Amino acid sequence: MTTSISIFDTTLRDGTQGEGISLTAEDKLKIALKLDALGVHYIEGGNPGSNSKDIEFFKRAREMNLNAKLTAFGSTRRKNSICEQDINLKHLIDSKAMAATLVGKSWDFHVHTALQTTLEENLAMIYESIAYLKRHDMEAIFDSEHFFDGYKANPEYALSALAKAKEAGADWIVLCDTNGGTLPTEIHEIVSRVCAVIDAPIGIHTHNDCELAVANTLAAINAGARQVQGTINGYGERCGNANLCSIIPTLQLKMNYSCVSDEQLKSLTSVSRYVSEIANMIQPVNQPYVGNAAFAHKGGIHVSAILKDSKTYEHIAPELVGNKQRVLVSELAGQSNILSKAQELGLDVNVISGSREIIDRIKELEHQGYQFEGADASLELLLRDAFGNEESAFTIESFKILCEKSEANMVTEAIVRVRVNGQQVYTIAEGNGPVNALDNALRKALVQFYPSIANVHLTDYKVRVLDDKDATAAKVRVLIESSDFKDTWSTVGVSSNVIEASWEALLDSIRYALLGKKSSYSMEQLPESVGLSNH
Repeated sequence: MTTSISIFDTTLRDGTQGEGISLTAEDKLKIALKLDALGVHYIEGGNPGSNSKDIEFFKRAREMNLNAKLTAFGSTRRKNSICEQDINLKHLIDSKAMAATLVGKSWDFHVHTALQTTLEENLAMIYESIAYLKRHDMEAIFDSEHFFDGYKANPEYALSALAKAKEAGADWIVLCDTNGGTLPTEIHEIVSRVCAVIDAPIGIHTHNDCELAVANTLAAINAGARQVQGTINGYGERCGNANLCSIIPTLQLKMNYSCVSDEQLKSLTSVSRYVSEIANMIQPVNQPYVGNAAFAHKGGIHVSAILKDSKTYEHIAPELVGNKQRVLVSELAGQSNILSKAQELGLDVNVISGSREIIDRIKELEHQGYQFEGADASLELLLRDAFGNEESAFTIESFKILCEKSEANMVTEAIVRVRVNGQQVYTIAEGNGPVNALDNALRKALVQFYPSIANVHLTDYKVRVLDDKDATAAKVRVLIESSDFKDTWSTVGVSSNVIEASWEALLDSIRYALLGKKSSYSMEQLPESVGLSNH
């Protein structure tokens, strides 16, 4: 029988302690729904005793009918007090969460230095706090903070803290590598010892300060732990927490444990990217399993092999985690890359005789500074042009940018002349900068022909100097990311003039958005020339 592992997600609590991450109550509710759909068993929503935002979250989350157990976070009672007078414990009860996580000390050094109390009082704090939660019919999870450091320093006392938690009725006892400095071999040895002497369900909570949080978690599971605490994308304090996006598929696909259903596992990539968007964090492209490059192939030899059998360079089928195989085309590309990419786009590879010429063209462009790995839309347009597959939806005759600085503000105005199906369109628009003004003017010129353009918007804009020795005259590469609320695509432009590079990437973005679109108006409905302005 396959052993089940309990997945405890603390993205909304421990994850928010990561630098640069701040979630509103509404953000947390959105993420909680995604986590619930993924199939995690516990969702730790925050500390209802620390701020009004978390209080609001628990109040609204109670009405969401989550399948996962909503969990509140707090700590053991204060020293030399009683639970009934501890305001933080009261907030845990008032949250009406199904479960509560209590963090307590198991390292004698922390008891003396951080709590500044006796070892006996700390044990009483653990016992009485957990017993208090159980009297209020809450599932109690004891997070034994700094357990591995405590065990290495004083194993007898560290185990006595766990024993007190068990005696008080803790439903889970979770061993925490809070400083993230323990090695996998140590984790396995210590967890094995704990499982042998503590007759209670054991969990593991690791941090990533040595880049070992995932490895340490897997070592703990091998040693007998049955709950994993971690966060989506490994978000967390300092170097982060154990990354559930790596742990869940590894446990399930590699180690034959059961974490979530197969269908839920297929949503892992979308959940990872959704959380990164809500948290306004850039997801590393090389993140295992769910990263954009996790199943991307660039070298010609690699691509040639995966076209024969994907197992040659892929350790799992990317669809199992909701990701997909990608073939990159760059200066390292071979003919296999071009043919694979063309097939992916539905282009007839039999109609082209010049795949070698396309490769040479791409290599020359990359030598000039273009980068198509991060600009799939520009690459697709280049291939479609080479295959003669797509007629241009419009042509640009000219554009002009005017900037005027007054004492009050800076005004930028763009003038664009466009030809669509033989019809000349002349537009003027303002923007908060030259790229924004050009974007606004081009949209105005095209939206009457292609109404869907109204849904397209820029989501990211990056400029990179390619050769800084030329200072302000240096060539730059501009990457633009666009979206139409359904799909996202990226385009590239290169020039020693940042406006020209931006314009090139912007044109590709609009051209890509219009692939396969037809004019929404007949030419008889349009005047011979059209003028639009913001004024």
